[in-house]
Amino acid sequence: MSTYTLGKLTTVPALDNLHLVGAPVADLLRTWEHGAEVGVVEIDPALAETSATVDVYGVPRESGANCVVVMGKRDGAERIAACLVRGDTRADVNNRVKRLLDVRKCSFLDHDRAVAETGQEYGGINPIGLPPQWRLLIDARVPLVDPVLIGSGIRGSKIILPGRLLAELPGAEVVEDLAT
Repeated sequence: MSTYTLGKLTTVPALDNLHLVGAPVADLLRTWEHGAEVGVVEIDPALAETSATVDVYGVPRESGANCVVVMGKRDGAERIAACLVRGDTRADVNNRVKRLLDVRKCSFLDHDRAVAETGQEYGGINPIGLPPQWRLLIDARVPLVDPVLIGSGIRGSKIILPGRLLAELPGAEVVEDLAT
């Protein structure tokens, strides 16, 4: 089933509506064994931020997940990770993520660079279709959310799917206490 309702949002099957997701997201959905279980819903692009989604569409904050991209360096080598955390938490970038990446200092990846390297729009970056060389860290609470709302690669829509499927994404690492 790929039709979900969350708050005032009701999805249509993503595989039948790939025009509603970013190109790298569509590419992965076409080949991912769980692609048929993913729903997408069109939204107002001005309302893509978490707080607007909660306020306008009535999606509980804990039913959403946010993806942030961080980076650090060790011995001159850059280490990048996308961190997916529930909407009512924040990625523990300065402690947990920093230790996982084994770097001295961790910071958010530059906005323009994150957009360029993911092929996704800022405000719509999500864990589906990320560059394969990046680590994908998922807070252990996210797979327990059913269904969960994430970005779609563009600001004009959202993806809704069972949270457990996010742990099945290529390269996904489910991490305890990734967020606070």
